[in-house]
Amino acid sequence: MVENKKLIEPKSMFGHPSGLYVLFFTELWERFSYYGMRALFTLFLVAKTDSENPGFGWTNSEAIALYGWYTMLVYLASLPGGWIADKILGQKKTVMLGGILLCIGHTILAFDNELSFYLGCFFVILGVGGLKPNISSMVGGLYQKGDERRDLGFYIFYMGINIGGFAAPILCGWVGETYNWHYGFGLAAIGMFFGQLTYFYGQRYLEGVGDFIGKSSHPDNKLIKHKLTQVERDRIKVLLISFLLIIIFWGAFEQAGGLMNLYAKQKTDRMLLGIEIPASWFQSLNSFFIISLAVSVGGFWMRWKLKGKEASSLYKIAIGILIMGFGFMFMRFASSDYEVYGKSAMYWLILAYLFHTIGELCASPVSLSFITKLAPLKYSSSIMGLYWAATGLGNKLAAAIGSFAEKAGEKQIFTGIFISCTLIALLVILLLKQLKKLTHGAEELQKI
Repeated sequence: MVENKKLIEPKSMFGHPSGLYVLFFTELWERFSYYGMRALFTLFLVAKTDSENPGFGWTNSEAIALYGWYTMLVYLASLPGGWIADKILGQKKTVMLGGILLCIGHTILAFDNELSFYLGCFFVILGVGGLKPNISSMVGGLYQKGDERRDLGFYIFYMGINIGGFAAPILCGWVGETYNWHYGFGLAAIGMFFGQLTYFYGQRYLEGVGDFIGKSSHPDNKLIKHKLTQVERDRIKVLLISFLLIIIFWGAFEQAGGLMNLYAKQKTDRMLLGIEIPASWFQSLNSFFIISLAVSVGGFWMRWKLKGKEASSLYKIAIGILIMGFGFMFMRFASSDYEVYGKSAMYWLILAYLFHTIGELCASPVSLSFITKLAPLKYSSSIMGLYWAATGLGNKLAAAIGSFAEKAGEKQIFTGIFISCTLIALLVILLLKQLKKLTHGAEELQKI
């Protein structure tokens, strides 16, 4: 329930507060840097030390294991990042600090030695922890309580994430795979500098948004000492339930940066019209499909609501897990092709990413909006930090599953993920019918 009483007549652009577009472009470039680095991470680790473009020469399981620890810590850092915003600096200043740390981290990654790789990752972890939970909360803070534009605002914001996520693997991936891994990391650093400049010069459009509510001059200062009501406590319970689903969702979805990324490099026929497609480019498919399908998926849920069949956010997350799970059936088919022909076709990966994306569009944007609606204002960044921490635990779960593939085989792993996601999603949908019995005021929450 993030609102800001200073925003009485905010400057608007295209029907939304102008500050939304500052945050849109800041996050676009931050995600450009993150996904550019992510697209190269495991590929760099497994690249042979004696190749023309040398890496660390690790095994697949070793690379996926480190990838899991890195992505988990990146999002777990959102916990202290949210706490710092709520208790010390406020969201706006913590985002600024996080951006500075990210610029440092991505710049260090551009240097070609082992120490700089680990040190750069450390600064990126700190930077994402400061920026990620707070910039999402600031989007919610642009809108007054009950503003119907909030959900659409988050879809617009989510588009910024995925424009960056689409461009980064293509540009950073091509430079890194073709010339030098660290040139690709350096290009990601340039993107982060653009994002930081956007945020710095866009401050005038963010007046009254993300300020520290502990200041005596802040209109919501009294909420610091406000005791939570029963309904607010029950809303937090619902959020915590949703975070369990988030762990499951990302535990399956984040095979993209690890197991599926390596599968594209090592076991997929990537020849198209006589040209070999870089493996890292497949990381752009998710963002491409989001940009292409976000309006359609959002429109579907809107038409569903207009028909009087409004679905709760928890229901949408469960549907997202179900649809995303079906994507792994295509990876199972890809593995079967590999067993027979020694290579699998690219279209299996494309179909898998398509279903993963539709599932993500059902689950992820609505989760961000859901949190800003339900989280008590004085804990808004901390609870958003919990959401991203759940995402981090999902990433670690993904790595644990992916690293087991060398022993069990990709086909068995993909089949197991499909079955698990399907069963969990169906169970959640059935349990949601009992939600009214679990929490006070849940009938209201079912509509949120």
